Amino acid sequence: MDFNQLVQTLAIYALPVLLAITLHEAAHGYVARHFGDMTAYAEGRVSLNPVRHIDLVGTIIVPLLILVLSKLAGGAGLLFGWAKPVPVNYSALRRPRQHMMWVAAAGPGANLAMALAWAAVFKSADLLPATYFTQPALLMARAGIEVNVILMLLNLLPILPLDGGRIVASLLPSRVALRYARLEPWGFPILLLLLFTSALGVILSPMISFSYRLIGTVFQI
Repeated sequence: MDFNQLVQTLAIYALPVLLAITLHEAAHGYVARHFGDMTAYAEGRVSLNPVRHIDLVGTIIVPLLILVLSKLAGGAGLLFGWAKPVPVNYSALRRPRQHMMWVAAAGPGANLAMALAWAAVFKSADLLPATYFTQPALLMARAGIEVNVILMLLNLLPILPLDGGRIVASLLPSRVALRYARLEPWGFPILLLLLFTSALGVILSPMISFSYRLIGTVFQI
């Protein structure tokens, strides 16, 4: 990949990655406020402004490094990144165990909504008369589907502190949930181990492929 191709790739992925990561966090804040926790709202985190959620390392540096290295290696790397976590006061929720499940599910739900929105953009660009912007729109829409599907499925893994882990903890009986919660300090090391041993790709690849096929079937793209 030459320098011009690298710049084009970064330009195509920049907006989808930024929106996928930051609006994921914003969704947590919106749902937490809906269920009575005003912590994120008080800190200005219930906002669709991506700037309020950007983490320099997790939102920009890490995803771009992974993207650049994977493209230079000629492969399709598993994009990984994060925004500043939205603060959630568990005890401020009206029904903490029930409502925490919905707060956790809001992030992957936002990624699903964005994946579908990018699919609609792809379909529209494909159907409308071709212009100078058609090809960039198709490439960016494809990137948006890819990024959001990956982040949605990654966050649904039943590993604390990922959203999937929070959902599982909310569904387990109280005593079991407390024991499960004690595993949280090990969650990030486990995730990194899975990532660097390529096991994460093995786990997610079938689900990613199925999601692509399903979206492709729905939108006929």
